[in-house]
Amino acid sequence: MSSDDAISVKGLYKSYGDLKVLRGIDFNVKRGTVLALLGPNGAGKTTTIRILSTLLAPDSGQALVNGYDVVKQDGEARGSIGLTGQYAAVDGYLTGEENLFMIGRLYRLSKAEATSRTQELLKQFDLVKASKRVVKTYSGGMRRRLDLAMSLIASPPIIFLDEPTTGLDPRSRLAMWGMIEKLVQGGTTILLTTQYMDEADRLANEIVVIDDGQVIAEGTADQLKAKVGADRLELTISEKSDFAAAQKALASKQLKSDLERRILSLATKAGVGELKQMLQRLEAAKIEVESIELRRPTLDDVFLSLTGHGATKTKAKGAKK
Repeated sequence: MSSDDAISVKGLYKSYGDLKVLRGIDFNVKRGTVLALLGPNGAGKTTTIRILSTLLAPDSGQALVNGYDVVKQDGEARGSIGLTGQYAAVDGYLTGEENLFMIGRLYRLSKAEATSRTQELLKQFDLVKASKRVVKTYSGGMRRRLDLAMSLIASPPIIFLDEPTTGLDPRSRLAMWGMIEKLVQGGTTILLTTQYMDEADRLANEIVVIDDGQVIAEGTADQLKAKVGADRLELTISEKSDFAAAQKALASKQLKSDLERRILSLATKAGVGELKQMLQRLEAAKIEVESIELRRPTLDDVFLSLTGHGATKTKAKGAKK
């Protein structure tokens, strides 16, 4: 494990009977960065998080967190991490303030330290006004913010976020993303599991794509998108114009036609330059273009290219996340 790595995973295997959940995954997470573990339901994301947070023992392989072996040095590893799961682990019958104070005391902070840290986190996560209310009256977004705040009570250098925005409305998701970005700016290392493409695109310095318990690709978002291929120009031909004539004007082996939607599309690496040429040819043929779109590859395209299915593949019966 390099001194620059906060997390190192080597040859991790985990099975439940005949079901192989992890099949030898490897990855490293640099300190002060976000690594997104991307995959559909059943890929092995949550199992990986449970092993790294010492909640589950691997069958074989090694996982180091902050330099500590999660099996042989589980106590030291736990002291280096905070964990926010897929569902907010908060006590609905306590207030937000009481939840944070309780976790602080469980971490063996003194009463004064727990009180001080509670007030800091309530302010940081915009929960001061709601701090005296019982948590069962909180919205889903507020519960997730409180859950994340609770994972930070002891100021751990490494945070595991297991699908932290599942079930949140768009505004709450954006708020959560902003908080995650601020944590990283402060030097925190984050391992994020998600099946949301835009989330990985926005937050991750590096992405590891897993499917069926194996790493199938890794790199930055741009590097992964580059694997898919070129940008695609899409032109919608007006109903007033002859679609067949438009096809003829843009004659190319790579041209794709959708007669029903009246769309002509072409893979391109030239971008705007290619678009200019296409429009000139259509204008010369007196073809009217209704709309134009330059479509860049997305992480969804990466999934389709690598696996043949999208990132929200239905989990198989009995499969583990």
